[in-house]
Amino acid sequence: MERKDLNRIKMVLVEKHRTSKWLSEQLGKDPTTVSKWCTNQSQPTLEILLRIAELLEVNYTELVRVE
Repeated sequence: MERKDLNRIKMVLVEKHRTSKWLSEQLGKDPTTVSKWCTNQSQPTLEILLRIAELLEVNYTELVRVE
């Protein structure tokens, strides 16, 4: 079964010249947790996703993959 990436957090971090380490510090989350979000091994809650969008100054829709 093919795995689908559900979020674009890593891509948006790259576009904004930010790192997952920076994001984990801003959110007060363990770097491993943020890494799992960036690799789509797990997903953040909607509340966290909205906070990530705010930190990266993007609309939350830029962080989710829609097909």
